[in-house]
Amino acid sequence: MTTAHNRNQSDHLGHPGHPGHPDDLRTARAHSFNAAAAQYAANRPDYPPALFDAVEELAGRPLAGARVADVGAGTGIATALLHARGANVVAVEPGAGMAAEFRRRLPAVPILRGDGNALPLADASADFLTYAQSWHWTEPARSVPEALRVLRPGGALALWWNTDARDVPWIAAQARRLEHRLGTGKGTIGPRAEAAFTGAAHVPDFAFRRVRWSRTVSVDTHLANLGSHSIFLVLGEEDRSAFLAEERDHLLEVFPEGLVEEVYDVLLIVAVPEPEPVSAATDPDSDPDPASHS
Repeated sequence: MTTAHNRNQSDHLGHPGHPGHPDDLRTARAHSFNAAAAQYAANRPDYPPALFDAVEELAGRPLAGARVADVGAGTGIATALLHARGANVVAVEPGAGMAAEFRRRLPAVPILRGDGNALPLADASADFLTYAQSWHWTEPARSVPEALRVLRPGGALALWWNTDARDVPWIAAQARRLEHRLGTGKGTIGPRAEAAFTGAAHVPDFAFRRVRWSRTVSVDTHLANLGSHSIFLVLGEEDRSAFLAEERDHLLEVFPEGLVEEVYDVLLIVAVPEPEPVSAATDPDSDPDPASHS
């Protein structure tokens, strides 16, 4: 592919730079992954084949042979799966720590430093732009125009998130404990199909799909996965360790054999933007003199 370059606190916190201001908390959470890249890579869930089937169905084109830019690629969890589907993938990742772990795990896949607000990619250079667990870190007022710039005609923007299946009783109970202790969940952003493009001047037509899947892991892996979320990474070590120790006790009550079935709903959004209409003044195939056929 061608390249060119804790609690939801609000008004009373004042301006950016004030300790605890939401903008500063968001920035701290966004950067927190770099120091925990190996933990993230080793314990976060991946994605089921049915997700990529749905991406292809909604986009109306296969991943195999497509030019794909995986943005906010992190340690390469989604990138590796896209590559395995036969896509020609380049990764884009802003974080130094995550990019270093990516290179360690996927040395043959190119990776560029950058983010969705200013993609280091040429115009009309990608068949797919994918964002796995990462679109919510962008500013849609900037990232939507960037996606439109980089996608080829007929190209697709695919956004997805692994989210906890809250209709599963033990997961709902854990979510309540998180909200009680931390004032928030693990960093998810509500009904993404409605909120994903908030702030964008132009909202592309999109389709939505939910894909349920599960994996069975040890209690240790589940807790390491939990602890790799930004809401935990910005906590002090004492608070984080205390919560995870209590959570271990709760989990072993439900899973006395020490194996946890994590159940996920992948929320998928796929947009295939319409190409901009070409005016007669700029269309090289248009007839400059309609009367010539009369």
